Amino acid sequence: MPTGRTDVQVRPGIEDDLKALTDLYNHYVRETPITFDTEPFTARERRAWLLSHPEDGPHRLRVATDARSREILGYATSSPFRAKPAYGTSVETTVYVAPDAGGRGIGTLLYTSLFEALAGEDLHRAYAGVAQPNEASARLHARLGFRHVGTYREVGRKFGRYWDVAWYEKPL
Repeated sequence: MPTGRTDVQVRPGIEDDLKALTDLYNHYVRETPITFDTEPFTARERRAWLLSHPEDGPHRLRVATDARSREILGYATSSPFRAKPAYGTSVETTVYVAPDAGGRGIGTLLYTSLFEALAGEDLHRAYAGVAQPNEASARLHARLGFRHVGTYREVGRKFGRYWDVAWYEKPL
Protein backbone atom coordinates (compact mmCIF):
# COMPACT_ATOMS: atom_id res chain seq x y z
CA MET A 1 0.00 0.00 0.00
CA PRO A 2 1.46 3.39 -0.94
CA THR A 3 1.85 5.70 2.04
CA GLY A 4 2.45 9.03 0.33
CA ARG A 5 6.11 8.73 1.34
CA THR A 6 8.57 7.16 -1.06
CA ASP A 7 10.95 5.93 1.64
CA VAL A 8 8.42 3.81 3.60
CA GLN A 9 5.91 1.20 2.47
CA VAL A 10 3.12 -0.24 4.63
CA ARG A 11 1.67 -3.63 3.83
CA PRO A 12 0.11 -6.67 5.50
CA GLY A 13 2.51 -8.78 7.53
CA ILE A 14 3.61 -12.09 6.05
CA GLU A 15 5.29 -15.20 7.41
CA ASP A 16 8.67 -14.13 5.98
CA ASP A 17 8.52 -11.17 8.41
CA LEU A 18 8.34 -13.38 11.49
CA LYS A 19 12.00 -13.28 12.54
CA ALA A 20 12.35 -9.52 12.12
CA LEU A 21 9.02 -8.87 13.90
CA THR A 22 10.08 -11.14 16.75
CA ASP A 23 13.45 -9.39 17.03
CA LEU A 24 11.74 -5.99 17.11
CA TYR A 25 9.25 -7.10 19.78
CA ASN A 26 12.02 -8.70 21.85
CA HIS A 27 13.82 -5.36 21.99
CA TYR A 28 10.80 -3.95 23.82
CA VAL A 29 10.53 -7.06 26.02
CA ARG A 30 14.18 -6.80 27.13
CA GLU A 31 14.70 -3.04 27.25
CA THR A 32 11.42 -1.28 28.10
CA PRO A 33 8.19 -1.48 30.10
CA ILE A 34 6.23 -0.87 26.87
CA THR A 35 5.16 -4.52 26.90
CA PHE A 36 4.56 -6.48 30.06
CA ASP A 37 6.06 -9.62 28.57
CA THR A 38 9.23 -10.29 30.56
CA GLU A 39 10.99 -13.05 28.59
CA PRO A 40 12.03 -12.82 24.91
CA PHE A 41 10.33 -15.09 22.38
CA THR A 42 11.67 -17.26 19.59
CA ALA A 43 10.22 -16.82 16.13
CA ARG A 44 8.67 -20.26 16.49
CA GLU A 45 6.88 -19.16 19.69
CA ARG A 46 5.55 -16.04 17.92
CA ARG A 47 4.25 -17.88 14.85
CA ALA A 48 0.75 -18.40 16.30
CA TRP A 49 0.59 -14.67 17.03
CA LEU A 50 1.50 -13.85 13.42
CA LEU A 51 -1.05 -16.31 12.04
CA SER A 52 -3.78 -14.82 14.25
CA HIS A 53 -3.56 -11.65 12.11
CA PRO A 54 -4.74 -12.57 8.58
CA GLU A 55 -4.99 -10.11 5.68
CA ASP A 56 -8.74 -9.75 6.21
CA GLY A 57 -11.09 -9.62 9.15
CA PRO A 58 -10.93 -7.49 12.29
CA HIS A 59 -7.52 -8.71 13.51
CA ARG A 60 -4.82 -7.36 11.24
CA LEU A 61 -1.07 -6.90 11.12
CA ARG A 62 0.39 -4.01 9.16
CA VAL A 63 4.16 -3.75 8.63
CA ALA A 64 6.21 -0.69 7.65
CA THR A 65 9.35 -1.34 5.64
CA ASP A 66 12.11 0.80 4.22
CA ALA A 67 11.34 1.01 0.49
CA ARG A 68 14.95 0.41 -0.50
CA SER A 69 16.36 -2.03 2.03
CA ARG A 70 13.04 -3.77 2.89
CA GLU A 71 14.09 -3.51 6.56
CA ILE A 72 11.12 -3.63 8.93
CA LEU A 73 10.66 -0.24 10.60
CA GLY A 74 7.65 -1.15 12.71
CA TYR A 75 4.27 -2.82 12.88
CA ALA A 76 0.74 -2.25 14.11
CA THR A 77 -1.92 -4.78 15.03
CA SER A 78 -5.56 -5.05 15.93
CA SER A 79 -6.33 -8.00 18.18
CA PRO A 80 -9.31 -9.24 20.20
CA PHE A 81 -10.07 -6.86 23.05
CA ARG A 82 -11.43 -9.60 25.32
CA ALA A 83 -12.37 -13.24 24.75
CA LYS A 84 -16.11 -13.05 25.49
CA PRO A 85 -18.38 -12.85 22.41
CA ALA A 86 -20.04 -9.52 23.24
CA TYR A 87 -16.63 -7.84 22.93
CA GLY A 88 -16.40 -8.92 19.28
CA THR A 89 -16.93 -5.41 17.88
CA SER A 90 -14.02 -4.03 19.90
CA VAL A 91 -10.31 -4.46 19.17
CA GLU A 92 -7.13 -3.70 21.05
CA THR A 93 -4.56 -1.94 18.91
CA THR A 94 -0.84 -1.58 19.33
CA VAL A 95 2.07 -0.16 17.42
CA TYR A 96 5.80 -0.86 17.73
CA VAL A 97 8.45 1.17 15.91
CA ALA A 98 12.07 0.10 15.53
CA PRO A 99 14.26 2.00 18.01
CA ASP A 100 16.27 3.68 15.23
CA ALA A 101 13.12 4.63 13.25
CA GLY A 102 11.41 6.80 15.88
CA GLY A 103 10.39 10.36 15.10
CA ARG A 104 9.86 9.67 11.38
CA GLY A 105 6.07 9.33 11.44
CA ILE A 106 6.20 5.53 11.14
CA GLY A 107 3.66 5.04 13.95
CA THR A 108 1.23 7.42 12.26
CA LEU A 109 1.64 5.65 8.91
CA LEU A 110 1.07 2.26 10.51
CA TYR A 111 -2.01 3.26 12.49
CA THR A 112 -3.48 5.13 9.51
CA SER A 113 -3.03 2.05 7.33
CA LEU A 114 -4.46 -0.22 10.03
CA PHE A 115 -7.60 1.90 10.48
CA GLU A 116 -8.09 2.16 6.71
CA ALA A 117 -7.89 -1.65 6.49
CA LEU A 118 -10.42 -2.01 9.31
CA ALA A 119 -12.90 0.51 7.86
CA GLY A 120 -15.15 -2.14 6.30
CA GLU A 121 -15.20 -4.45 9.32
CA ASP A 122 -18.02 -4.76 11.85
CA LEU A 123 -16.11 -2.89 14.55
CA HIS A 124 -17.31 -0.23 16.95
CA ARG A 125 -14.32 0.73 19.12
CA ALA A 126 -10.55 0.42 19.28
CA TYR A 127 -8.69 0.43 22.60
CA ALA A 128 -5.01 0.91 23.36
CA GLY A 129 -3.18 0.40 26.65
CA VAL A 130 -0.04 2.51 27.05
CA ALA A 131 2.47 1.85 29.84
CA GLN A 132 3.32 5.12 31.60
CA PRO A 133 5.16 7.34 31.15
CA ASN A 134 5.13 7.43 27.34
CA GLU A 135 4.50 10.93 25.96
CA ALA A 136 5.26 9.93 22.36
CA SER A 137 2.58 7.23 22.43
CA ALA A 138 0.08 9.55 24.15
CA ARG A 139 0.61 12.13 21.37
CA LEU A 140 0.31 9.48 18.65
CA HIS A 141 -2.97 8.16 20.02
CA ALA A 142 -4.43 11.66 20.47
CA ARG A 143 -3.39 12.61 16.91
CA LEU A 144 -5.25 9.58 15.56
CA GLY A 145 -8.51 10.26 17.39
CA PHE A 146 -8.08 8.27 20.58
CA ARG A 147 -9.12 9.83 23.88
CA HIS A 148 -7.85 8.93 27.32
CA VAL A 149 -10.54 7.03 29.26
CA GLY A 150 -8.68 6.02 32.40
CA THR A 151 -5.51 4.73 33.99
CA TYR A 152 -4.88 1.48 35.82
CA ARG A 153 -2.42 2.32 38.62
CA GLU A 154 0.55 0.04 39.25
CA VAL A 155 -1.08 -2.74 37.23
CA GLY A 156 2.14 -4.42 36.05
CA ARG A 157 5.52 -5.14 37.60
CA LYS A 158 8.63 -5.23 35.45
CA PHE A 159 12.27 -4.32 36.10
CA GLY A 160 11.61 -4.34 39.83
CA ARG A 161 8.95 -1.64 39.84
CA TYR A 162 5.25 -1.14 39.21
CA TRP A 163 3.93 0.57 36.08
CA ASP A 164 0.66 2.37 35.33
CA VAL A 165 -1.23 1.77 32.08
CA ALA A 166 -3.28 4.55 30.50
CA TRP A 167 -6.20 3.36 28.38
CA TYR A 168 -7.30 5.11 25.20
CA GLU A 169 -10.48 4.63 23.14
CA LYS A 170 -11.28 5.44 19.52
CA PRO A 171 -14.66 5.16 17.77
CA LEU A 172 -14.50 3.18 14.53
